[in-house]
Amino acid sequence: MKKENKVLGFLRDNTVPIMFIVICAVCIPISGFSASYLMNEIVTRMGRNIFLILALLIPIMSGMGLNFGMTLGAMAGEIALIFVSDWQIWGIPGVVLAMILSIPISIVLGAFCGKILNMAKGREMITSYIISFFMNGIYQLIVLYMMGSIIPIRHFSVKLPRGYGIRNTVSLLNMRQCLDNLLAVRVAGVKIPVLTFLIIALLCLFIVWFRRTKLGQDMRAVGQDMNVARDAGINVERTRIISIVMSTVLAGFGMVIYLQNMGNIATYSSHSQIGMFCIAALLVGGASVDRASIGNVFLGVVLFHTMFIVAPKAGAQITGDSMIGEYFRVFVSYAVITLALVMYETKKRKHKSLMAQQLQQEQKEASAS
Repeated sequence: MKKENKVLGFLRDNTVPIMFIVICAVCIPISGFSASYLMNEIVTRMGRNIFLILALLIPIMSGMGLNFGMTLGAMAGEIALIFVSDWQIWGIPGVVLAMILSIPISIVLGAFCGKILNMAKGREMITSYIISFFMNGIYQLIVLYMMGSIIPIRHFSVKLPRGYGIRNTVSLLNMRQCLDNLLAVRVAGVKIPVLTFLIIALLCLFIVWFRRTKLGQDMRAVGQDMNVARDAGINVERTRIISIVMSTVLAGFGMVIYLQNMGNIATYSSHSQIGMFCIAALLVGGASVDRASIGNVFLGVVLFHTMFIVAPKAGAQITGDSMIGEYFRVFVSYAVITLALVMYETKKRKHKSLMAQQLQQEQKEASAS
């Protein structure tokens, strides 16, 4: 009986990853892709996306849920890369300079986001989602009108012909995959970007170390119970702001890594779906609103992006229309977030109900005695 309960508990806690394993197992043979092609694509997408998704872990640790506001960090990374492109600084120096330039922008945006979220305790996710829409409007204003007219932009390849505003696409061809190609090795025909994975490994080690620091312990205490943390002398509001600032700075670095891999900036849309897809990948890996690990990140990237690779081709093979697969993978990315949030809320309500029943039972026993 206990064994059956453990199996049911495991299935219930890992419903989303199991669903994706089944979807991938069905779609991979139908798609007809070779093993080497699939491995190359998955490894490339791991190097491209993992750093961004790891930026979500710190706000979850501090009890602020899934940080849709990571889009603000992505905007900071894009602005930094636009300046680097204008100054024509390419390769590794360009990547490092873009990361450095993104830090002050990310800190300002993260502090703003954190202060707003402190005013919306308990509703952080929807608030951060709306903040990302609000800041997107300001980003568009800066990039479309202020750059070139107020903010100096000189290079013709970056600026619109009218004299101000940034082109729809900014080329990073001279920077493309400079991190990925340095120290890259090929194993059985699969290109492994060693330097990119070393950077990701350093971030993983930093997160593991950070959890053991005083600030990391404070964040975990705030995430468990804000009132108890406040009684213990922890500055709850300040700790929450620091967690969002750290997440935003890391998202800025992650966006620079992402875009150097892509080789161009879609100026007005690159950041728009970053938060949604990163959160979907994290949830696919078995994370929830209040619990996420580095293992969830890696599993989520593999499963989510395997589905992204094979779904269009599988859809084309089954229906004769590749757009069916394209619609399917976009639908699934939103469906995963919805399902994970519904499951989390259901589990939370069941837990509250059990706690209330236990309290009533204790009160009855106390009154009887």
